[in-house]
Amino acid sequence: MSISRRLALAAPALLLAPQMTPRARAQAFPSRPVRMIVPYTPGGVSDITARLMAEPLAAAWGQAVPVENRAGADGVIGTEAVARAAPDGHTLGLVSVGHPVNAAYYKLPYDTMRDFSFVTQTTSTPLVLCAAKGFGPSTSAELVAHAKANPGVTFAGTGGVVRLAPVLFAQQTGIELTYVPYRGSTQAHPDLMAGRVDIMFDTVPAALVHIQSGALKPLATTGARRAPQLPDVPTIGEAFLPGFEAATWGMVIAPAGLPAEVLAKLNADCRAALARPEVLDRHKVLGAEVVTSSAEDMRRFCAAELAKWGDAARKAGIVPQ
Repeated sequence: MSISRRLALAAPALLLAPQMTPRARAQAFPSRPVRMIVPYTPGGVSDITARLMAEPLAAAWGQAVPVENRAGADGVIGTEAVARAAPDGHTLGLVSVGHPVNAAYYKLPYDTMRDFSFVTQTTSTPLVLCAAKGFGPSTSAELVAHAKANPGVTFAGTGGVVRLAPVLFAQQTGIELTYVPYRGSTQAHPDLMAGRVDIMFDTVPAALVHIQSGALKPLATTGARRAPQLPDVPTIGEAFLPGFEAATWGMVIAPAGLPAEVLAKLNADCRAALARPEVLDRHKVLGAEVVTSSAEDMRRFCAAELAKWGDAARKAGIVPQ
């Protein structure tokens, strides 16, 4: 029998064969290991979150969930790998606030919104505005008054939101701050404690040990509510500038075009993994709060962050390179 005749005879049966329903497709996922790309070096909050999620996800799915660190270019290299993967749910990424912030600094090889599915938020970590113990101002309002009377206040920045948070603060308060770049917090802290640079907006976990020792004093935090580690320190929003908020955060992403039923399953299973007591407790130790969201809320939040930090960067004259 010719191939064409066999196909002709098989065609009616193919037409009558039941199509896999969305629920069936979701139940069939995953059919092989699900890799989770972390576009940063090991040991950071994003990496630790991914590894904490991997075990309960593997147990729920009956498939391995290997965590792959693919660092480079402030997360761009690993994030591009997620964007280019097949949109079937078997490649995920765990990225930070650097995902929308990078668009302010770089000409990216992908579109921050269009090339991704947004699964859920994972964490939120506020920043703390801090200075040497001998620095005059002790609150965010006093800092603004000091900066207006004494032009030339400097801030230590390490890139990303740690650089852009003071830029946004200066824009919203009408003061001028001078940027002093550092490669990381550990390089900036000695100069900050010695008073060679005036202030820094740093993550709470990074600055906390120096605050607890008395070498640095906290003027304010930048979250929507007070940081649990610094309960006596008011937020900038409550103390002086309503609506001001800046934080580092994490989220799970996947390639664009993910089937809706697979996205819904990923959202539910990732949120369940993050809700486990041992995962919550480990993040508390890290100084990060577990925060989850619907897929649509995550997309809206990322779009808002993209607009906020992009606008701040443009007003500051930062041009993507």
